Amino acid sequence: MTTEIAPGRRVIQGTPGAPGIARGPWARFEPGRAPVQRQIPADQVDAEVGRLSVAAELVAVAAEKLAEDVRSGGHGDEADIFIAHAAMARDPALIDAAANHIRTGLLDGPGAIHAASRSVADLLLGLDDELLRARATDVVDVADRIARELAGAPAAGVSLTVPSVVVGEDLPPSVTATLPREKILGLALEGSSPTAHASILARAYGIPAVVGVKGLLAALAEADATVELLLDGSSGEIVIAPDAADVARFKQQAGRAEQDRRQAREEATLPAQTTDGTTITLLANIGTPADATEAMELGARGVGLFRTEFLFLERSQPPSEDEQVAAYGQVADAFAPHPVTVRLLDIGGDKPIPYLSLPAEQNPFLGVRALRLTDTHPDLFLTQLRACYRAATRGRIKVMAPMVADAGDAATLRALAERARDEVVAAGQDAGEVDLGVMLEIPSAVLVADSYFDDIEFASLGTNDLLQYALAVDRGNAALERYRDSLHPALLRLVKLSVDAAARHGIDLSVCGEMAGDPLAALALVALGIRCLSMGAHSLPAVRRAIRGASLTELERAAEAALAATSAAEVRATFAKLVDTAS
Repeated sequence: MTTEIAPGRRVIQGTPGAPGIARGPWARFEPGRAPVQRQIPADQVDAEVGRLSVAAELVAVAAEKLAEDVRSGGHGDEADIFIAHAAMARDPALIDAAANHIRTGLLDGPGAIHAASRSVADLLLGLDDELLRARATDVVDVADRIARELAGAPAAGVSLTVPSVVVGEDLPPSVTATLPREKILGLALEGSSPTAHASILARAYGIPAVVGVKGLLAALAEADATVELLLDGSSGEIVIAPDAADVARFKQQAGRAEQDRRQAREEATLPAQTTDGTTITLLANIGTPADATEAMELGARGVGLFRTEFLFLERSQPPSEDEQVAAYGQVADAFAPHPVTVRLLDIGGDKPIPYLSLPAEQNPFLGVRALRLTDTHPDLFLTQLRACYRAATRGRIKVMAPMVADAGDAATLRALAERARDEVVAAGQDAGEVDLGVMLEIPSAVLVADSYFDDIEFASLGTNDLLQYALAVDRGNAALERYRDSLHPALLRLVKLSVDAAARHGIDLSVCGEMAGDPLAALALVALGIRCLSMGAHSLPAVRRAIRGASLTELERAAEAALAATSAAEVRATFAKLVDTAS
């Protein structure tokens, strides 16, 4: 949204990328003209393939050097970004695909690597997961560096003669990490996202950033580079040519944001306890080991959902058992003695894996995905389960299977886990204790819970998919927005059925869907009997405050009305006043 208030002054709303206030002139990042694609004679094919391999290795070595520089600057987790870039540059699948473009299309190396990377990037951009979509930028970044190496072209960059706000469509991670930080006041990107590596690096380096700023480049098209930009990385607001009132307002906002951050960290040690003494356990949902730091700082008492897909994507073969042990063990170490719930690989549907060669399906969300792949790819899950048992010697590991529909799926999980543990022991390795559980995201899993809850230790409600499947609502279809409300009475009744079944069988039950991170919806879940909530780390402070300001007696009274409601709007009205009171 762009609002012009007075001549030369514009207010543009983007998405928060990294906290902080930045003010100053701007400099545009220009990716530079990519090497021109050309045809080569057939007798040069072998030589061009050889040049491609050499260039890819040079880029891999440069990425490893960049990782060393980032790590030596005290940013070990962020250094892993460029270790992954080195792996991409050496990925046989990417290089072989580019070589095939050279051999069959007689494309030169730069054209071939760009064509191969576009296929991978398009695949990632088509995924439903924002974190995985953001990785498309990394693939393009690596391919562009290989192409420039082949063409002898200079690396992409931006000229900063004075400290400036860097603006652009996007900023490749390799550029973000190499810009002179003393001259970067902030980042303002028309594309990108909070989960992109540009945002991750900006947060690590303390650079304020706003991303997803639609209309930014058009708004600056006629502006001189000396025109000031004022941006707030916490609210996502950008002002072009700010006046004195804007500067004063942003200064106030910065003070409030810093106070909120300080208060959130001070409150992190407080229990999420209702006014009448019921304690709710708050856990974090994480997508990589690097996410653990913020979660711990904000008081997460463990991990309720560790998505493991990051290990399996953007590569030509699945991760080794040792690689998985390292990742799971790192998080177990960080949170010990609190639990870490590892979700088994959830692929298929919106997360295809190229090296598995899964057949196309007309409706992959209702197809062969997640645990259903054990019939054709059991080794994939056995390796992951062995890694979990080994990592469990370092902390408390729980394993959760997605896409469970009935008792037969729960039995499959148990059989695979027992076999994996036996294999660890047979190999002479230590195996820790692992609790087994399921994600309740298919309505049938809730409706027949009594048939298998005695065979598992815990369950967690994946409310995003449970809502999608229960109401036949495509999560990506904007026309169905009125159905896509987690407080729909149908979903609340499924939650209540789950709570009652868990109580009958004495197993732990939590919620790890987005519903848990909404303060109002979190109170509804507590009202229905949920005592453990897992959410993105950024949601922890607000949910903790809501719970600490609410009375369980009042919540349970509201739950009775909510279960009898006929619409989500009625439910929201019932709980809204409780959130207002809590806040």
